[in-house]
Amino acid sequence: MKRPLNFWIRLALLIYNKQEMANPLYKLDVGWPKNADFFTGVTFGVAVDPTNSLVYVAQRGENVSKVLVFTEEGYFKERWNTDSIDMPHGIFAVSTAQEHSVWITDVGQGKFGHTVKKYSPSGKLLHVLGTAGKAGSALDQFDQPAEIFVENSGELYIVDGDGGLNNRILKYSKDFWLLWTMGGRGTQPGQFYIPHSVAVDEMGRVWVADRGNKRIQVFDKISGEWIGTWSSCFSEDGPYSVRLTADKQHFVVAQLNINRVLFLSVPPIGSIGDCYVAGAIQMAEGVKPHLVDVNINTGSVYVAEIGAQQVQKYVMVKN
Repeated sequence: MKRPLNFWIRLALLIYNKQEMANPLYKLDVGWPKNADFFTGVTFGVAVDPTNSLVYVAQRGENVSKVLVFTEEGYFKERWNTDSIDMPHGIFAVSTAQEHSVWITDVGQGKFGHTVKKYSPSGKLLHVLGTAGKAGSALDQFDQPAEIFVENSGELYIVDGDGGLNNRILKYSKDFWLLWTMGGRGTQPGQFYIPHSVAVDEMGRVWVADRGNKRIQVFDKISGEWIGTWSSCFSEDGPYSVRLTADKQHFVVAQLNINRVLFLSVPPIGSIGDCYVAGAIQMAEGVKPHLVDVNINTGSVYVAEIGAQQVQKYVMVKN
């Protein structure tokens, strides 16, 4: 009897998951954080400053600090007292010899929403991209921007938006000049439905988690040209995040609705081929992993879980 394609995809994932349980790539650090009571809201994003060994957590809720700061060891350091964030979504820490800053995408409907904001490490607002409080499709407006990725060069990539009017990716120079944009709602190459996360690899490829279309799309970082698409790994649920592991061997991809984190093998230069699952972490029902980040120095992976309302740390398994 001829089996449908989805049958073979699910069988392959089951085999890979069993292999991962026998030889896991990562394991939970049960001692992080030292005190989880500091998570007082819904944790939507996490960002790592590897130079200063700090972990920034973006959370939502009434009368809660929108950003919490922990050390790599799990000790609570501080909370931001800023009142310039309506509803955080994505968060990214810039950590170079020239600069230390934290970027946050704000999907709120209030007077600070629909923006991408740059802060000092202590929470001082430094710069705002977008028109605060106004959703739009113009080049100086966003509608629920989902996430940002900043290269060491200072160039920025923003995926816009998290269910709003726009379904696009925009690239800016370090001086905030628009270099290129790609998108529009649809299923064709270069189109999106809820682009949710973005990362850039060392081979000049931009990887976008096209959540609603259950695929990852890949673009050339210089021209914005579409390179290829991965979809076979996402038959059960779309990708919510995309981040490179510290060794550059895998992408970390969260699947919120099935409570799973995948580790996908990074393809060499040239054709990206089909996605390959190198490992997986199956979480408990209701955890709902949302966005992730990686400490490029230690290799640790941090997962923001909106169901469990916490951030968890996973460390590499030494072979």
